[in-house]
Amino acid sequence: MAKKTVNYVCTECGWSGGKWYGRCPECGQWGTIEEFHEAPAATGARTPAPGRTSRTPISVPNVQSAAKPITSISTDTVNRLPTGFGEFDRVLGGGIVPGSVVLIAGEPGIGKSTLLLETAGNIAKSVAAAHSRTPDGSDSEPHDAHAGTHDSVLYISGEESQAQVRLRASRIGAVEENLLLAATTDLSTVLGLIDSVRPALAIVDSAQTIVSQDVDGISGGSTQVREVASALIDSAKSLDVPVLLVGHVTKDGSIAGPRTLEHLVDVVCQFEGESQTALRLLRAVKNRFGPTDEVGCFDMSGEGIEEVRDPAGLFLSSQNEPVEGTCVTFTLDGHRSLAVEVQSLVTNSVLPTPRRAVNGVDPSRIAMLVAVLYRHGGISLLQNDLYISTIAGGQAKEPGCDLAITAAMASAALNKPIAKNVCAIGEISLTGQVRPVPRLEYRLREAQRLGFTKAIVPATQKPLKMEGMTLAPATNLKDALAFLHLAKQRH
Repeated sequence: MAKKTVNYVCTECGWSGGKWYGRCPECGQWGTIEEFHEAPAATGARTPAPGRTSRTPISVPNVQSAAKPITSISTDTVNRLPTGFGEFDRVLGGGIVPGSVVLIAGEPGIGKSTLLLETAGNIAKSVAAAHSRTPDGSDSEPHDAHAGTHDSVLYISGEESQAQVRLRASRIGAVEENLLLAATTDLSTVLGLIDSVRPALAIVDSAQTIVSQDVDGISGGSTQVREVASALIDSAKSLDVPVLLVGHVTKDGSIAGPRTLEHLVDVVCQFEGESQTALRLLRAVKNRFGPTDEVGCFDMSGEGIEEVRDPAGLFLSSQNEPVEGTCVTFTLDGHRSLAVEVQSLVTNSVLPTPRRAVNGVDPSRIAMLVAVLYRHGGISLLQNDLYISTIAGGQAKEPGCDLAITAAMASAALNKPIAKNVCAIGEISLTGQVRPVPRLEYRLREAQRLGFTKAIVPATQKPLKMEGMTLAPATNLKDALAFLHLAKQRH
């Protein structure tokens, strides 16, 4: 009987060795070394061929044809498969590349399965329409969806039954004739389905529920996840079938399983969002076929997921009259500029230690801005309770939002509203200076499109000219507050 080889693998960095350590000798993380049992090689592979001893040299095949000059390799553009969501295609770099493996990770209940099932319905509908017409434009005869000619979409669920997936597909309107459903947790069955159907797209939900009978380990363990991912990648590359793979996350938000899982796949996407809001964001953490600084916006509803092509108005209030304690700024998420309204409430504190309650902003940065506002702006909020928040789950955590946060606090403290057509963009240093922010032109163009006519910007930034918009360059916090009519009068 062949002896199993036991190795120890670090789930964080992928280090492997023959001895267990409490701390990984490669990355230094504690408690990440797990036991890994390698599957024994097939008996036939170890038995020498008849007439040949183990010492007989084996002829080496001609491998020169495997390496080609780089100049002889074709650079034709690969036809990407559109997902039916413009925001999804934006994140992927234009669509799904044939033969690629895309990992979609996110919190439980965030909407990963709903997004992929609706994507499967969109692609099944478009593929059926494309195959129903002949090259001369006439309608062709109906054909079998199991013919294996990339005219179907295969959805494999290891978490739900076929009836459960069918109910969700009916709710979101993803019921198509050539959308094939399968419910299994066996890796061999999954690979057999992909090989026999040869779909235009295969979706596996999820990597942690599929089990291989060839290796030891529980479902979702490092050994099983590594084996499942490797087998699906080999199948996708050899059959030229793209695979969307769902991945679970741990308590700290990282993708469950060994770190090598993220190295093996072609694209890693994070599906994010707050459970209290309907907004969902899709980010590309790794992308071999496109940029990694794009973000897609979606709206979660009872009828499924809808893409938000213009999310500008999501984080702004609908009040027409200016209200004290509010200021609008513009943040960058990838190449997209988003308007975020910061709201501040200042009250007299009755506690020995004033309260600081924030939502959507960095709490540690608020303490710094309060000190800077007192030292360089002449407005003391050290003995006041502060409540600072954004609208609809917007994030104002980048340094470029400092000026708007400080302006909102000063407006609330002085009971002076800021005009609705004014925005503030800039970082504030400990010396009270207004520092430059990256890609200011992108932010100002979005502000101009939304109807803002005045912007407080850093004076040290490269001078820009925006038609129909007045730019007020501020050197320090005093100048910015003066432009906003929030300078405290000294007696």
